[in-house]
Amino acid sequence: MKHSHPSFEAIKPNIGSSFTSLKFLTNENIKSHVWHYHPEIELIYVCKGSGKRQIGSNISYFSDGDLVLIGSNLPHCGLTNENTNNEYEMVIQFKPDFLGEAIWETPEMQRIVSLLEKSKAGIVFGDTVKKEVGKKILDMHDSSSLDRLIRFLGILDELAVTQDCRILNAGKYYLQTQVEDNDRINVIFNYVKDHFREQMTLEEIADLANMKVPSFCRYFKKITNKTFTQFVNEYRITHSLKLLAEQPLSITEVCFESGFNNFSYFNKTFKEYVKKSPSQYRKEFNYLIE
Repeated sequence: MKHSHPSFEAIKPNIGSSFTSLKFLTNENIKSHVWHYHPEIELIYVCKGSGKRQIGSNISYFSDGDLVLIGSNLPHCGLTNENTNNEYEMVIQFKPDFLGEAIWETPEMQRIVSLLEKSKAGIVFGDTVKKEVGKKILDMHDSSSLDRLIRFLGILDELAVTQDCRILNAGKYYLQTQVEDNDRINVIFNYVKDHFREQMTLEEIADLANMKVPSFCRYFKKITNKTFTQFVNEYRITHSLKLLAEQPLSITEVCFESGFNNFSYFNKTFKEYVKKSPSQYRKEFNYLIE
């Protein structure tokens, strides 16, 4: 089976604009299976809907839409597919120097400079900011020329000052700066994405990377800041969150559907990652199982 590398995506700004602003209706931008990167920084707003986000080595679940800022060359998958049930998706893409170099030296821009630096690890924003800024992104998209640019800088400044956000990749995220590592690590990421429901041994994964197990373990930890087992568990738990929120399956079925073959281990791992039990999590979604 052939495994895809992260593809390089070429992006052109809108005509008459220094950056790109795109609006996709439901199911128009299905890229959740496409692992890609580009030098442009990307601000994505998903209006309503739920799904998985995979940005760098972070895999997490979102519900009731999403607002994320993805830094330059940070590999990621698209956020929406036919199961997301979102109303629409806004995608803004801009080169780090889209206004030239000198403007970033000005005192007025220092907050935004700091935001863009943090975006190298991926940033997700909380509910209040998501709804307020989402509306502003839509208004910005419908305006033109200088008005559009001024609104966009206002949006970036608002994101720069909010405390209601979370960095997605802890520590230094090496994939962002070492594009030559992309091919090897992405064979592994894609393999996990395709096979997380099955049992995977360290031997077969190390083999995929053309490495011996001990050196593979060191390499993976250096690049992602987590062990391979942690990474796989995180992927499986994220999938279980999606199933618990969206599917009328029993918790035992969710456990096995997510690639865990031991129910008590699933419960223990779930609590470690989510800080509550699967049944508590489901109750909070008001999902009534007959």
